This record gives sequence, structure tokens and C-alpha cells, in this order.
Amino acid sequence: METTIALPIDQVATAAGIDPGLLEPHGRFVAKLPLELDGPPTAALVLVTAITPTPLGEGKTTTAIGLAQGLARLGHRPVLALRQPSLGPTFSIKGGAAGAGRSQVVPSELLNLHLTGDFHAVTSAHNLLAAMVDNHLHHGNATGLDPHTITWPRVLDVNDRALRHIVVGLGGRVDGVPRQASFEITAASEVMTILALAHDLADLRARLARIVVGYRFDGSAVTAEDLGAAGSMAVLLRDALRPNLMQTSEGTPAIIHTGPFGNISTGNSSVVADLVGARLGDFLITEAGFGTDLGAERYVNIKSRETGLAPRVAVVVVTVRALKAHSGHFTILPGKALPPELFQEDPAAVRAGLHNLDHHLATVRRWGVPAVVALNAFPEDRPSEHAVVLEHVATQGVPAVVARHVADGGEGAEDLARAVVAAAGQDATLVRDYELDEPLADKIEAVARRVYGARGIELSREAARELDRFTGLGFGGLPVVVAKTHLSLTHQPRLVADDWLLPVREVRLAAGAGYVYAICGTMSTMPGLPTHPNAERIDLDAVGEVTGLI
Repeated sequence: METTIALPIDQVATAAGIDPGLLEPHGRFVAKLPLELDGPPTAALVLVTAITPTPLGEGKTTTAIGLAQGLARLGHRPVLALRQPSLGPTFSIKGGAAGAGRSQVVPSELLNLHLTGDFHAVTSAHNLLAAMVDNHLHHGNATGLDPHTITWPRVLDVNDRALRHIVVGLGGRVDGVPRQASFEITAASEVMTILALAHDLADLRARLARIVVGYRFDGSAVTAEDLGAAGSMAVLLRDALRPNLMQTSEGTPAIIHTGPFGNISTGNSSVVADLVGARLGDFLITEAGFGTDLGAERYVNIKSRETGLAPRVAVVVVTVRALKAHSGHFTILPGKALPPELFQEDPAAVRAGLHNLDHHLATVRRWGVPAVVALNAFPEDRPSEHAVVLEHVATQGVPAVVARHVADGGEGAEDLARAVVAAAGQDATLVRDYELDEPLADKIEAVARRVYGARGIELSREAARELDRFTGLGFGGLPVVVAKTHLSLTHQPRLVADDWLLPVREVRLAAGAGYVYAICGTMSTMPGLPTHPNAERIDLDAVGEVTGLI
């Protein structure tokens, strides 16, 4: 493949209708955008989601990039809104998240490694609050914070299982108050989600102030504002609130901003990225993490409430290998390479996995959003396997297109772009899964029933008590997030069931971000590294170029 030469970022901005004088350049190829641009948001919003993925992902990012390139080739003015990759997956098993082949965000090494420092700002702001919590305990605990109720961890943007459970404050009296604590990955930080949902600096500051770090002995909440931390946190995040402008390998503008964890957070790029992008082009393509049951559900029930933007089309990305994985014929394990037999020609296994695609399409239809299936083609796919998918989807009246953007760039996504343009012309009225005034438990159950296909939920006693407490503290009107595995529609990675209950073992409050989240299954907010992580292969060559970053 020919080497992609990125355009100077001011040229990308000019082509998108942005005055280069409004940019804050970070080198030649990246720039910070202003928080607001003139004019109403008029672009048709395209939500890129997927079926339940394999551990390696099915190419939502590269499909979103290819779609933007395809739309541009047809004469449209598309803008991408994508999350920034986390260093954890980049150095673990999943690798970089800049796209692939001829449909990438470039320069890809800048996207995957640090970018403009937004993740570091989130890490610093989060850990500043953690330090001030322990400092508050050390200096007399004037708020009456019960140390056993502290819920604020520390964060690090590296997968490190050894930090999941730690003890702090060991040593002498001057070293702090000993207590159990933990680390999470930066993408799981509530601060990251606050950054993603904030509309402006004032909203950011107000959300940071509302963060609950624990509870007093009388049961009332202790906040970041109570500890005097919110102002300093806002200072650290001031520049990070501005979204980042980059480009695809064909020069299409891409707005890269925030990276909330798709399992336990909102799993979407930022509110400001969508609102800025919707003012620039005629199509805004925004990607939601994992499948419709995770990122897309949070877009519909949380993010769209913040932006006021409703999807005109949902692109559901599907791959042959993922359908085979859902056939039940193969053993797929997180942290392990996919079995080689998954890549052998097997139309029957593809057909056996179509139930998963059907479920995700039914979910999109319930939301009232027209769907387009993008069959992301891999080199090892066979025509017989593609035919199984296309014939099946045709029986449901949903357009399906084989997308070859990885090999052919925008040209390989032109058919997908045409299908999206046609679908965007249909009537669409967004139907959410619950109203905010419903009880918290009912909202969790609505997601379990409508999105996952569960018969209902099974609340632990502790979870029920906490929901009652959150309601009593005035948080009953918040939306909900269900933290679960992305590797199945249920709470267990390999469970396929027709009659099942979603067990809710624990619920937590993200008061600053503005939601309550239910912990289901054995979700970890600090991933571990596999036996041979990508970090073993990433290096510098003799001239300083990054190698092995895939």
C-alpha cells in the first residue's frame, strides 16, 4: 500500500469551513478546535455500532472512517467524531484504534500515543482528587467522611491487574491513613465521562463539583467540592475539553475526543465533538463502543439527551468471523488469539451465528432508527460466507453492503455510503428505552428486557439498598448504565440464553457524570495484559519511526 501523506491541519480545517485562526495547533497534523462554532447543528447523524464482537473487535472505527471517505467521494461533506484510543488496549491485545489499511486516521501513531495529552489531563485530575481524599483523612477528616465508604479509586492508562486491589497509607503516621483502595484504567474514570458529557467550561466545573467520593457517618454524600478539589481539577482539564481535529487517510476531517470505557461508562466520543461536527458537515458519523447493547444504548438513552441529536441511521457492522464466533462451534477466550479454525470456509457456522445479528437489528428497529448492515470484509472471508449474510439480511428488508474500505479506501465504501444516504432520507423518530422519572430499578430492568432480551433483573440486597439510598439523596432521576461484558448479550462472556435474569450485584453512583451504574457479572475496571501483549512488539527503528503499532 502506498504511504499516506497527511495534509497540514490548517488545510483540513479550511476545507471543513473552519477559520484556521481559531485552531490551537499541536504540531503540523493535529489541532485543538474551539468549543463552539456558529450556526445550528444541521448534519444528519449516523451512529456506527455493531453486533457482539470478538475480543479483537470487528472494525467499527475503520468502517466509520471508510464511510466518511465514501461519502466524500460522492460529493458530501462528512465529519467523523471518534473516541481517542486508550494506551491500555493499544499495548495489550487489541492494538491501535486508528483504523486499518486505507481507512485510517492519520498520523496513526499520534492518535494512538498521547495525542494532545487529554488522557494525561484526565489521569492527573482524577488522581488529584484521590490524593486530596487521603490528605483530608490524614489532616483530621473535618467532613466526617467514613473511610469504609470511599468509592473514589486511582487511575492509570495502562492495563495492570496487580493494581486492582491495593492498600495505601502504610508506614508511619506521616504516611497517611491505612485503608484498602484500588486502581482503574483511565478510560473508566468518571472524570473521563464528565469530560465527554460536559457542554462547556461552566458545565465541566459544575459536574466535577458534584462528584461523590464517599459518605459521612450520617449517610450524606461527600463531594469533590466539599474537599475543595473541583476548581483545580477544572484547571487541569481546561484545554482537554477542546476537541482535537485530525484527518482520515483521504483528508476527511475527523474530530477525536475523549475515550470513556465502553463496558462501564458511556462508550462514546464527546458531546462537544458531536455538536461541533454537526455544524460543519452534512453528515456526522459518530461511533459508539462495542455492540448496540452497550455504546449505542448509552448513545440513545444518555448522550442523545445531552446533545439533542438523534440518529438518522444506524450502521451495524458485522463480520464473518464474529458470526462464526456466535455459532457456538468455537471456543473464544478473552485475552487469547482467535482459534485458527475460525478462519476456514464454513457457511454453516456463519448461518448458525445470525441470531446475534438479528437481535441487534431488532434493537435498532425498536429505537425507531433505520439500519444499514455493513459487512466488513476481511481477506480470509469467502464469497459463500458473504452470500449467507446478504441473503439473510435481505429477507428482513434491511440494506446490507459488503464494505471493502480497508483494501480500497473510500472507493470500497461507496456502496455503503449510498445505502446510508438513502436510509437517512427515511422518517425516524427516536424511541428511548425509559423515561428519566421512572424508578432506577425500573430503568435498569427496561434496558435488560428491551436491549439484552432478559426476562428481568435480580437485584442483590445491597444493590436494592443502594438504589433506595441514591433515590433518597436526590439522584433517582438520573439515567442508568449497566456495566457488563461486551462479549455476549448477557452478563457472562459465553452465555447464550433465551430465558434468563440479569443479576445486579452492585450499583454505584456517578453523580458528576450524571448516571447510576449497575455492576453485572464479573466486570473488571482494570484490565490485565495477555501472555504476549502488543507492548512486546512495539519499538523504534534507527530513525525514530514507530514500528509494531497495529
